[in-house]
Parts: sequence; C-alpha cells; structure tokens
Amino acid sequence: MYSFIRLFFMRQNLKYSLPTLLLIGIAALSFTWNSVENDKEKLVMRLMYDALSSIHYEPKDFNDDLSSQVFDFYIKSLDSQKRFLHNSDIRELSEYKLRLDDELRTGSTDFFDESIEIALSRFDEAKERYRRILSTPFDFSSKDFFETDSEKRKYPEDETQMEDFWMKYLKFRVLSRLYDRAESSDSANKIDFKLNSVGFEEEERKAREKELEIHNEWFSNMAENDRSDLFGLFINSYTGVFDPHTQYFAPRQKEQFEIELSGQLEGIGASLRQEGEYTEVVTIVTGSACWRQGELEVGDKLLKVAQGSAEPEDIVGMSTTKVVSKVRGKKGTEVRLTVRKKDGSERVISIIRDIVEIEATVARSAMIGENKGTGYIRLPKFYVDFYKNSNRDCAEDVKNEIIKLKNAGMKNLIFDLRGNGGGSLNAAINIAGLFIDQGPMVQVKTSGQQVKAYNDKEKGTTWDGPLIILVNEGTASASEIVAAALQDYGRAIVVGTSRTFGKGTVQNVLDLDRAAGPFNSGLRPLGALKLTIQKYYRVSGGTTQLEGVHSDIVLPHPYENIPFGEREMEFPLSVDNVSPANYELMSPANFDEVIAKSQSRISSNSEFNQIKSYALWLENQQKKTNTNLDYKDYFEREKSLDAEIETYIDILKSNNELDVNWVDLAYKSDMDSMKVIEYEKWFKSLSKDIYLAEGWRVVNDIEER
Repeated sequence: MYSFIRLFFMRQNLKYSLPTLLLIGIAALSFTWNSVENDKEKLVMRLMYDALSSIHYEPKDFNDDLSSQVFDFYIKSLDSQKRFLHNSDIRELSEYKLRLDDELRTGSTDFFDESIEIALSRFDEAKERYRRILSTPFDFSSKDFFETDSEKRKYPEDETQMEDFWMKYLKFRVLSRLYDRAESSDSANKIDFKLNSVGFEEEERKAREKELEIHNEWFSNMAENDRSDLFGLFINSYTGVFDPHTQYFAPRQKEQFEIELSGQLEGIGASLRQEGEYTEVVTIVTGSACWRQGELEVGDKLLKVAQGSAEPEDIVGMSTTKVVSKVRGKKGTEVRLTVRKKDGSERVISIIRDIVEIEATVARSAMIGENKGTGYIRLPKFYVDFYKNSNRDCAEDVKNEIIKLKNAGMKNLIFDLRGNGGGSLNAAINIAGLFIDQGPMVQVKTSGQQVKAYNDKEKGTTWDGPLIILVNEGTASASEIVAAALQDYGRAIVVGTSRTFGKGTVQNVLDLDRAAGPFNSGLRPLGALKLTIQKYYRVSGGTTQLEGVHSDIVLPHPYENIPFGEREMEFPLSVDNVSPANYELMSPANFDEVIAKSQSRISSNSEFNQIKSYALWLENQQKKTNTNLDYKDYFEREKSLDAEIETYIDILKSNNELDVNWVDLAYKSDMDSMKVIEYEKWFKSLSKDIYLAEGWRVVNDIEER
C-alpha cells in the first residue's frame, strides 16, 4: 500500500492533490484492511499506522526512538500536573517504552490497558487524599513553598512525597481563594481576614469546603470519561510526535470538530482545551460573539462561568467537555467569564452568545486620517466558497474594497492581517496578486514530489501605490504567505510584532469510517485523522515554518518575551529552504528611509516605551513560580502584584485618537441600523489602536514609485 500511495503522489499535479488526496488515502486503506479483526481499537491503531507511515508529509521510522518519544508524550498527557502517578508507576510502565511502535503496527492495546489500570488506581488514592486533607484547617504560618510550574517538579517517589505535594497544592488553592474573597468583599461588609481571627476561621472553612466541592466535581467528571476518550488521548501520543497539527479525533471530538468547521456556532465562538487544571482559550472563531466583543484572547485561562446575573461557578479543575457545556448557550443569552490573563490579572468578560455572522468574517474597509487619504482593509481570515453556494471569495472581496477606496481618493493603503490564522491557499495567491503584476507567490512541496511554484495568473494590479502589511504573532499560514510574498518582492513594508506565528504546513482530514471500508461498518464510528501533507516556502526560497515572517518595522508588544508560536510547540516540522523561484524584485521606493524614521519615532514614543517596560515586567513575573504559602507573605505579594498590573491597564490604547471614517457615506445609508452601530463601534476601536496609528504614519512616509 505504501508504494501505491507514493506512486499516486508522484504522478499527480499538485493542483488536484488537495481534493483527491483524501479519496486515494481512503481507497488504499480500505483495500488494505478489509480483513482486519473485528475490534475497533485495533482497527483504529492499524489505520493510524498506515496513514502516519505513508501519507504524512514527513513519515518517521517506527523504531525504538519513536517509541520512546511516544511513551514520554503519553505519560505527560496522562498526568501533566504530576498529581497522580508515582515514579515507580512510570518505571513499571517503562517495560513498554521501546515496544510502542510494534503495538501500533499490530494493534495491541497491552500498554494502554495497563497504564489506564494504574492511573485509575492512583485517581482513587487521590480522591481519598484530598477529602482527608480538606477536612481540617491549614496552618498558614508555616514556611512552605509550592512550585506552580509542573515542568519544574518531579514525579513523587513515594506516598510521603505525594502527600506532601497534595498538602501544599491544596493549601495554595485555599490561600488563593481566601485572597480573592478578601479583595472582592465590599467596604460595607468587610470581612476580617486577619490570621486566626474568628472571621478568618470561618472564611478558611468556607474556602476548604469550596475546594472540596470543586474537586468532587472534577473527579466526577473524570469518571464520566469513557474508554474511547482515554483511547483518544493515547492515540494522540503517536500523532503528537509527528507534528503539532496532526491529530486524531475520537468520535465525540470529531463531531465537535465538524461543528466548528461549519461555522454554525451558537455560543461564544471560542475553542477550548484542557491545560492542567485550567481550561484555556486556544482559538477565537472569526466573526463570533467573543471575537466581536474583543476582550477574550488566546491563552486566557477560564476560572469561573456565570449565566447572566447568576452567581459565578468555579470551573477550575473541571473537564473541558463540562466547561464547554456551561459556556455554550442560546443566541441572545449572556455568559460572564472570569479569566486569568497572561499578565496574571483577572477580568470578568461579559459576552452575549450568538451564531457566527459570516458578514463579520469578511473583508472590511475604512478611511483613516483627517484628509481621508489612507485606505484601511481588515481581512480576518482567508475564505473561499469552493462549491459556489455563496459566491464569497476573499480575494474578490479585497479587490472590491480596494476599488471602493480608490474611488474615494485613497493615496496609500494599510492591509491588516493581524490575528488572521490563514485558510485557502488559492485565496492567498490571488490576494498577493492584487498588488504584484504576475509571477510566483508561493512554493509548495508535497512529500515525495518536487517543489512547485504557484503563480498569480492575472495580469496587472488592483493597487500599485504605497502599501504596508500589519501583522502580529497570530498571523499564520496563508496570511504569512501573503506577507512573505509582498516582502520578498519589495512591494510592501511589514509592520508588527518581531515575527508572525510560523506555521508553514498544510493539513487534510481523513475520515476513518470511510477509510475502514464497508466490511468494517459494524465498528463505526471510528473518528477522524487530521494529517499534515504539505509545506509552504517563500518565493525567495526561505520558509515561514518556525521562522514566521520577520517584520521590517518591529512594534513593541506586551507578550513579546512570552514564548508563543509554532516554534514553542512540541515536535514541529523542521526549518529547511528550497531554491528561489524565478521572480523580479521590485524597486523598494524609499523603504530604508521610512523604516529608519519609524524606528526613531518608536524609540522616543512614551506609549511604546511603556509597552516595552510591561513586556519586561511580565517576563520577569513568569519566572516567579515558587510561591510562598505563608499567609502574610502571600497577601502582600498579591496586593503588590495587583497594584503593578493596575499601572499597565489600557496600555495598548493610544492617548491620541486617530480619525477613522466611512469610505463613502453612501455605504452607510445602505446598511440597517444595527450594522451601522457595529461599524461605528469598530471605527472607535480602530481610532485608539496604537499599532494602527504608527502604521498610518509609516504608510504616509512611503513615496510613490
């Protein structure tokens, strides 16, 4: 089967590979596994082995090295916070460490079965332990320290060390709860939080009871995970060592994945994942309720959920499935999320649930500046209707916005790709072609094939005047292709964070139900496999993989010293280069002069200097993970931290408002009143955008070619 699939890849034109690759993979796998034994888990494992070893862009040898990596990845996934497993458990399971490659090939679940048996036994022990510890008051006068970063902790060697961990862990949680309670109590009903006071004893008891309730809930949720959920965790230990974007979806996860892909999200529109005991925001769906609200960010940790005006419910320790069920709700209803931001501060965010509005995801434009000479286009994502059901195409939409702006007297253009996570390859090529007159826009390689350059086939340009591209750390994939192409050609200045996300790969989805063939229909549902199949390269021959696109003008960012992007993920595909494509460098106008002027402005700008200061402060705070559990010390530290955070509130909002206007008032008159309100709210947010303000100054410094 391997050679069959390889032969197909070598013979196919890449133009057709994306729509046909999946079908060929299905056909080959179906043919192979008609006679597979009637066992769902074994079937999934053997299908996974075939797909990973023959269809993945960078197949790995299934050997002892890979087996060892899978073992370590799985142990970490099983107990990332090191709250359950002992070192002795890991040593016992280590007899399988070099056999996991063979187990996937043969469909053996011996290791999985034994690991789950051990884990469930340790869960039962932990259940007894936390109940016992939380039944008596804590001694907050002792000089204990708790390491909050699990990466810096070792797995406990024995029961004594495990008991010590849980004692400190629960003391830390109760202490945190006491501080939050003290800070939230109003002046009229101020509670006496002095150590060992009558008021303190009562509040300490309530905090322990709340922790008991939360842990009971968490362990109850764990008990609801069936074998298929745990099996999915196990299988993703194999996919995880191939690359961060190759992933197995168990049947329930597959259903959720398909809902997200459909864009028919009735809720807030955010993807969540379990990160230790916290639920963390992974992506914000463009056009969704939380995207429009604007305060929820990738990396935020959810602490509490409240339905409208109801009392907030603590969700720390809850399973992601349970959290999602509480966050979701009917269109028009309110959910209030208490989140912990990257800087450690806590914020309550009110979101009105809604269905994703397609209109909010498409290209939008505005005029910027008192003279209305600067055009602005925001593209939240790359979209194209392959089936022509809606006739929406982001390249065509951007083209139309450019024409509108030109008709309104635009002299220069800001193209905003911040937070654009990518999408259609063809759309990216066509958009880059709006600014460049023919030539290659990107190079693509499929495993086993030669690198192929993709050209813009349309003659001429829609806009040939001064141009800048705004990017940030969330600019990824297809949006990186556009930024890289315009930079390589010398067509535009890239302005933003030091570099973009760094995703230079393409994925496709293999439906395992279809892959298993008709003779295994009784074993469905099997789930799906999202598989990396291609890599992108710049026309210069460089890569965006891990590297991202480096900005020509770097604007200070609050999180610039916090690890983020593809390069921070486990097992990313490597950086490599290919030969440059045949393209002509355009005259870069006065780019060097413009860049130098901007750098001078940034260095003397007090707002940008404050952002730099905050970035350094935040970097320093991230290193302070060993927490003193002494009551007085903890309260003093947290109060000091809150005061420092308060000084950095609204640092991304400029003190000087930028003039943002309608492209043409005629467009306003054609909109309904709600749409007008939405646009004017958008204009208001743009007017305070410190990065857009500097982008406006930069583009106005560029001379006509």
